[in-house]
Amino acid sequence: MAVKRGDFVRAVREKLENSLEAKASDARFPPYLFETKGEVVDLSGDYALVKFGITPTPNIWLRQDQLEAVDKVDGITPNWMIG
Repeated sequence: MAVKRGDFVRAVREKLENSLEAKASDARFPPYLFETKGEVVDLSGDYALVKFGITPTPNIWLRQDQLEAVDKVDGITPNWMIG
């Protein structure tokens, strides 16, 4: 999936578990990666930097193929996503 800055995404559990990234660090991923919407804030090669605004956490780099697009809330950017 090709993503661009500003897209809303969610991590795909099946693609993230047992990935190289999971094997290189702690494979216990927090639930918000899969349950909440994140916004793509930067791109570099095959990776996207995703900001999850509801949960006060650092931004995370994920491979674009580990992400799925999700709809914006009511077609607008929610207040918690405005930075």
